[in-house]
Amino acid sequence: MSRFTLTETQQQALLDAARHAQRQAYAPYSRYPVGAAVLDDQGRIHAGCNVENAAYPEGLCAEAAALAAMVLAGSIRAMAVLVVGPGGKNNSAWTMPCGGCRQKLREFGAPSMPILSANDTAQGPRHTLSALLPESFGPEHLGNT
Repeated sequence: MSRFTLTETQQQALLDAARHAQRQAYAPYSRYPVGAAVLDDQGRIHAGCNVENAAYPEGLCAEAAALAAMVLAGSIRAMAVLVVGPGGKNNSAWTMPCGGCRQKLREFGAPSMPILSANDTAQGPRHTLSALLPESFGPEHLGNT
């Protein structure tokens, strides 16, 4: 599979969508609002935000919400993801997808898919999905490619 190249225009559109989504986050418990944007194989961008719940395990991560929006729009192939959170400030770690979201992203994205991070003022590190989820289990293991 060839490696996907994210253009500057696509990256900026992902950043704008993720930052907008972050502003809509419902995070009254953690006070850690997160926004995510996914670029699909048709060039469309799908955004999501985290939605917390008083029963903590029932919350929804921004990446999962963005993937759900992508599937609802009729796509099942993610090409790039950008996550925006409060991280990266005052030497704090940049916001990255949690372990569960890394696996959810793997369902729809190739190991080489770029995962970018940002906050409200700066762009952070860029990784591939395989760097964040090495030796991953994906649809091809079940013959679903």
